[in-house]
Amino acid sequence: MKIAALYYPHFHQGVLLLRLGIGISFMCHGWPKLAAGPELWEPLGGAMGIWGIHFAPVFWGFIGSLAEFAGGLLLALGLFFRPTCILLVIQMIVATSSHVSQGQSFSEYSHALEMAILFFCWLFIGPGKYSLDARLSKPTHT
Repeated sequence: MKIAALYYPHFHQGVLLLRLGIGISFMCHGWPKLAAGPELWEPLGGAMGIWGIHFAPVFWGFIGSLAEFAGGLLLALGLFFRPTCILLVIQMIVATSSHVSQGQSFSEYSHALEMAILFFCWLFIGPGKYSLDARLSKPTHT
């Protein structure tokens, strides 16, 4: 028996619960943005101006909204987990930068910053054994 199994017998269940909670939360935050359409996508995409990207704000707003909703779904499923985490780290950096550039306080941008840190750490931890990535990567015996 591995020592980690003795000290952390419910590690994978914990990762699953965390994935489900954060994933569903991101879906709930992303869906209204996605459903709102171009009227909301344009100001959301305008946040890319902080990085010197001033073209196609509607496109960037749509991509950000889609990333939040679909990223939440993929997190919950544990599918394409690490690429999803990379995408969401980038999105949360943009969100944090947007809040900071508007002069908002730490309490107003801390959530996006915390999520960026979580997604970055998840790159090292992985989705756990109760994920579609783990299920699909198992060798098949013929």
